[in-house]
Amino acid sequence: MRFTSELRLDDGVLEREFLLGEIPGTLWTPESAAPVPLILTAHNNGLPKSDGRLVARARISATYGHAVATIDAAGCGDRPRSAADEQARADLRRAMRDGEPVDEIFESLVGPMVEKAVPEWRTALDALLALPEIGGPVGYSGWTALGIRLAATEPRIAAACCFAGGYVPRAQREEARRVTVPLLLLLQWDDEGNPRQRALDLFDAFGSREKTLHANLGGHTGTPWFELDDGNRFFGRHLR
Repeated sequence: MRFTSELRLDDGVLEREFLLGEIPGTLWTPESAAPVPLILTAHNNGLPKSDGRLVARARISATYGHAVATIDAAGCGDRPRSAADEQARADLRRAMRDGEPVDEIFESLVGPMVEKAVPEWRTALDALLALPEIGGPVGYSGWTALGIRLAATEPRIAAACCFAGGYVPRAQREEARRVTVPLLLLLQWDDEGNPRQRALDLFDAFGSREKTLHANLGGHTGTPWFELDDGNRFFGRHLR
């Protein structure tokens, strides 16, 4: 891991850009004399690590005493995208605009994205946990499909907060039954891009003995900001 920039923000949070091979990432850490827990945070659908909503959530989480890290995994941000991925994205936008079935298009796009992303997130996790300012345990926040795979297969993940999406690949819907860590699932009741019943069915499928569903009115990007405070209290309970 090689840090390429360092910025001390007004709230005392240290923001550092890094490179891990060809993987670019950002790490936010609070002012603390002791090692702190880590939250991995991920956007879906190829959005960059610099997306404003992700950065805002990360900075606030760092003020709660967590280290927060994100990366641009394969096909995300400025990293190269395959012609097949770009065609699948275009087909998905067209099908959603025209009200056509999108399940198979979605499978062809998101399934491979998860498969490519997970090894890179694990590589980043190895490097982050080797830093003296990070002591674990580890939480996950964000993209549901990736979170399911990591929580089901990565024993270092101790808790997960996911943004409910009805369009989760079939493989991850099956893997949800293997997720047993404490779970907080955030659902936008009027999400125009994700079928509500599928999201409810997914919540029911999770194998966690402690799982909580927060449902709020509004569309896909309308998650209330107070859910960020609730999420950080959730991680405070399970990562301390």
